[in-house]
Amino acid sequence: MVENMKTTSPIRTASWSGLTAAFLVLGGCADPTYDTSTPQATLDSMQSMLEEERPELLPELLYVEPRDITFEDGVTEASAIEDVRAKLSDMLAQLWRVARKLQSEFPEEVSEDGLPEAVGFGRDGFGDWFGAILTDPFGVLQEQRDRLVAEDMYDGTAALLVDDEPAFGGFVSMIETDDGWRIALPVQYAQSSEYWPQTRYEWSVIASMLLGIENSLSDFERELNRGGFRSLSHASERAGRLLGESVVVQSVIYGMMKRDDDDEDGGMGFGFGG
Repeated sequence: MVENMKTTSPIRTASWSGLTAAFLVLGGCADPTYDTSTPQATLDSMQSMLEEERPELLPELLYVEPRDITFEDGVTEASAIEDVRAKLSDMLAQLWRVARKLQSEFPEEVSEDGLPEAVGFGRDGFGDWFGAILTDPFGVLQEQRDRLVAEDMYDGTAALLVDDEPAFGGFVSMIETDDGWRIALPVQYAQSSEYWPQTRYEWSVIASMLLGIENSLSDFERELNRGGFRSLSHASERAGRLLGESVVVQSVIYGMMKRDDDDEDGGMGFGFGG
């Protein structure tokens, strides 16, 4: 649960604390609460989610400004974006499970920080490179955390800085929402790109692509459970093939939709629902 601590009164906090305790006594389980009341608190919460092995909550910290439009089937763009967010959350959870299983399956090939001992970019093959990603998919975020700072601009926005320089060329920033501070994607620039989803069906294909990646990771996990991989590199090569097949198929479908949009067909005829 991501919560804007600034808007929570002491009475409400006490009530929720009591309710949470009651659920725990009854054997229930509640998501931890993360503070997003300030820009820096949001960055700290992002780090806490990774430390507490809850990467599926990371998409809650992202903000994508939807257009105020409703598609022909009655679905709003805001709802379509939330569907993509949900699929991203499920995919990240599955990615984390695969990472932990690989670390457990090949402990002699993985260092204490989760990285393959012998990995070297430009060294061996794809398996070594992809193994580094699979065993530590969020390592870059964690490594850069101490260098990343949020500077409040006091106008409802905040700048993200890395070593006192604008992060990602200044295109990614933070914004204050009713639910707290979020990392804002540069939608105003992205929407001008030919690749940004413009229709209901294009958003559905993005969601389907994330679902396809999750399913491929699940298939790989089942193969991993059956054994037969002689090394981390061997297992990573297999995972890469499964993921590649899924992404390629969905990318072709998405490309066909964008081409149809250019022909003013609107992507109709591809009935992917989310």
